[in-house]
Amino acid sequence: MLSNTMERTQPGTTALPPYLLDLVGQARRSVEIDPDFTRRCLEEISSLLTSVTSAVVERGLAPSGPATPAGTLAKGGLASWQIQRVRAYVEEQLDNTVLIEDLAGVAKLSPGHFCRAFKASTGETPHGYIVRQRLRRAQTLMLNTNDTLSQIACACGLTDQAHLTRLFRRMLNETPLSWRRNWRFA
Repeated sequence: MLSNTMERTQPGTTALPPYLLDLVGQARRSVEIDPDFTRRCLEEISSLLTSVTSAVVERGLAPSGPATPAGTLAKGGLASWQIQRVRAYVEEQLDNTVLIEDLAGVAKLSPGHFCRAFKASTGETPHGYIVRQRLRRAQTLMLNTNDTLSQIACACGLTDQAHLTRLFRRMLNETPLSWRRNWRFA
């Protein structure tokens, strides 16, 4: 099954194959209608993710961002200690405003150089990374707390519930409320 899955991905990337996304969609649609089919879909998804993860580790590819052999840096990118420090800083400050100048200071670079190096290392801009982390925290809070979406938005450093909804819809093509209903008791 892995060979079929790997053929469907673009060479040189570690993106999830479309087949996996199709399985997730099928499982979501059939969860109440056909639990046995849903279970089979989830088992297939689990085995695919295990296989893809094993293939990534065997190839020595970075866990996120562009595919580069382990131990090498992307040309013009950040050192691993810089990436680790920036990620830790973002995680600590996620409920506050995170400025590029502060991130650059953590990496001991100028803001302009930091932005270019961060994108070269991770494949996304610092702002995109911060937004994605905020949405991940929002998802975690939606699943694990009974807080309102407005409270969750503020806890994730977003302005209000409307801001959370706009970002959520843009990134996940779904509103936070419908996502929460679909995944909370799944």
